[in-house]
Amino acid sequence: MAKNTEYHVPGLSRGLQIIEMFDKEKRVLNTQDFADSLGVSASSTYRIVQTLLDMGYLKKVTRNAYELGPQVVSRGFAFLAGKELIDIAAPHLNELRDQTSISCHLAIRDGLETVYIYRAQASQRLSVNIPLGSRLPCHTNAMGRVLLQQLSEVELNAMYQRLQLDLYPGPHPQSLPELKTRLRKEWQQGFSSNRSDNATAIAVPITNYLGKIVAAINISGADQIMNNQEQLEAAKEKLQETANAISQATP
Repeated sequence: MAKNTEYHVPGLSRGLQIIEMFDKEKRVLNTQDFADSLGVSASSTYRIVQTLLDMGYLKKVTRNAYELGPQVVSRGFAFLAGKELIDIAAPHLNELRDQTSISCHLAIRDGLETVYIYRAQASQRLSVNIPLGSRLPCHTNAMGRVLLQQLSEVELNAMYQRLQLDLYPGPHPQSLPELKTRLRKEWQQGFSSNRSDNATAIAVPITNYLGKIVAAINISGADQIMNNQEQLEAAKEKLQETANAISQATP
């Protein structure tokens, strides 16, 4: 069957072909390698290569030589780790949602971003449901701060030294010292919480057999539900029980 080329994007196709040229034997390639493989002139690959460099999918080794960039590895590992976690966590989160009637989410960390990879959506009209694949700055949400708790102070300093936290409105941490204080407090209390847009989220960590935080889960609901203290405490207890069950099944 002939391929439908009506919606074919040549630039995107060439960019993906460039990434696919690398393998265990071809770890470093130059612009002429790209041009020869694509059947075009070296100059015509310039914008594609620059775009891949800017996005972190290529890394410059010398003036005209490149290797795969960190984004290729980062996104790939995030996907593989996330897929296995979803298989383990999904039935537990669905049960938690059914028990609490509150939406539940599963997330992993990719750099400084919280990546939402699964949700168990509550049926209530006032339910909170973050779209799958959403990426939010870690310090601005409860699951993200849970995920940051795994990092050492040296790692936090290195990752946040160039990020201006006060660009994000309060009640999010406005500086790195404030973020560290919040992380210590939430680690000590065993959960993180976040309130925004008339909704509240409470998150706890998922750990592997080594005790390392590999993901986070939350319950997230409208304040009309989450402000009921008795209901909230019961839901928080079930959230922790669910996290424990998922952690025990996580390799």
